[in-house]
This record gives sequence, structure tokens and C-alpha cells, in this order.
Amino acid sequence: MCRCPGHPGNPGRGNRAWGRDPLAARGVGLTGRDDARLRGAIAAAAQRLAVAGVPSPHVDALALAEHALGVPQLILAVPPAIPAGFEVALDALVRRREAREPLQHIIGFAAFRHLTVPVVRGVFLPRPETEVVAEQAVDEARRLTGAGREPLVVDLCTGSGVIVLSVATEVPGSRVIGIDMDPTAVAAARGSAVALEVGAAAARFEVGDVSDPTLLADLAGAVDVVISNPPYIPDDAIPLEPEVADHDPPRALFGGGADGLDLPRHVVTAAARLLRPGGLFVMEHADVQGASVRELLDRTGAFEPATTHHDLTGRDRFVLARRR
Repeated sequence: MCRCPGHPGNPGRGNRAWGRDPLAARGVGLTGRDDARLRGAIAAAAQRLAVAGVPSPHVDALALAEHALGVPQLILAVPPAIPAGFEVALDALVRRREAREPLQHIIGFAAFRHLTVPVVRGVFLPRPETEVVAEQAVDEARRLTGAGREPLVVDLCTGSGVIVLSVATEVPGSRVIGIDMDPTAVAAARGSAVALEVGAAAARFEVGDVSDPTLLADLAGAVDVVISNPPYIPDDAIPLEPEVADHDPPRALFGGGADGLDLPRHVVTAAARLLRPGGLFVMEHADVQGASVRELLDRTGAFEPATTHHDLTGRDRFVLARRR
């Protein structure tokens, strides 16, 4: 859930239950195979998206073709029969993506690690950059279950809830709580938990303000992992990508202050209060904020020396530190 400009995200090849089959909805039947027709349509779509400045034009064109065909995965070496009206349906989808509507909004779902979740407008879209951040919580929870413990993980500013749901599904026996001040995001996260059949005993979501010193007061000093992907764009910054600027909610983007770290400072304070000694803190940040975030943690005196870690593109992406 990167707040940096760009990175609309690859939706992956997940369950199509969240998408809509435009052709099936109109009752269009299959008429036969035409490899050249399919390849030509995808190539033309990719070219249009490239001209429109879409960062991953071929990947998006393929995903839109899958959606138009109503298939979970399109393998060009073994293509499906192409129905009449396919090009018309694909054109309508491509026009939406040319206008820089997020791909996930068009196809109705987002992929994150091993999950496929429905998307809700007004809720920050999961980003692939955050998968490596979530991995830290997954690995720590798995280490603790291997030692015979029931890990307790708290995700502050949970947004769509995909970090919570990743830990809950990848590490059975863990207990995960997601907190967000936006009721819309919390409702969406709860809906995803129901869709994925993740029970409340494993993952629960609550509306809460991370700046509230009484937040989760009953868990103070008892949490094994606090993870967060908070808003962190500076107030005077303007996201460059239309997918971010025009479609992600501002409350999920801007962290407050000239450095964007007002809200992350509250996250750090909450983490210091909630974590047990030796507990792990993980927080995503912008690639230019690594040094500032390390200094922020180190100044508290509550953590062992903080370290900055990269995402898969080699950019500074998140901080790690253990509670003293």
C-alpha cells in the first residue's frame, strides 16, 4: 500500500469471483478459437495503454482481456474460444484504463501475496511493494508458532486489511488485529475476511485512532508484532500518478506535516506502548524517508537500533526495530 506516486499494482491471477464477466452478462456465446485475433487484440490494447502512460501496459492488457473473456488465467499458448463481441467488451475496459482508472477497480479485485480480495472504492488499494513489508510479520509470527507460542500481531492503519489477512491465513494459530480510523476501510476489511472465511478469532478489525493513548490499552506490553503502512506523503506533495491522485482517498495518502511523518510518529508511539520486550516493529515509508524514520525510532529510546530495508525494486521501503 505504497503512498508514493505510481505503482498501480499488478492484480495477479487470482479468483475471478470478484470480477464481472461482461460478455457472459450479455449472454454472448463462444464461437470458436482465433489465436491471431486474440493476440492482435491484446497487442493493440497494450499499445493504447502504453501511449496513455500506463506503467505496465502488457500486463494490464492481458488482465483486461481475461476479464472480458471471463477466464481466471489467459494462457496464450492455449487460448480459449473467442466470443463474438469480445473486441467491443475489451475496448470498453481499455478506455477506462486509458483514463487511468486503477486496474483493480475495473476488474473488481486485487491480489496481495496469496490472497485475492474484493476492492471497495474509497479504500486504499493494496500495492505489491507492501508484500515484502507484510512478509516480516508473517515470518515473525511463523517463528513464534514454531516455538509453541500464539503470536499476537497488531496492524495499525490497516486500510483494506490485507496485511492482517495475510498473517491470519499464512500462519494458522496466530491472532491478528487491524485498526483503522476509517469506518469504510474497516467494513471493507471485514467483508474480505468473510469472503476468505477468516474467522474473528484469527483476525478482527476495529475502528480506532492511532493517536489515542488508550487504543488497545488492554494489550499494552503484550503484542509480539506491530506492523503498519500508514499514510506518509507530505502535505504539500502531489502524487504524480492519476491512479493515486484521482482514486485513492487523501486520508490514506497524506501523513501530515512538511515531512509526511506526523501520523507515523503516532504509530511509533503506539508501537512502543503495545510491544512486549523483544517484540518486532515494522513500518512502511517512502523511499526518501529511511533516515528520518530511523532517527524517529532511535530518539524514542524504546527500540534497539532501527534498520532500513528495501523492496523488490531496491528502494528503501520499511523500517525494522525490536522493542528494548
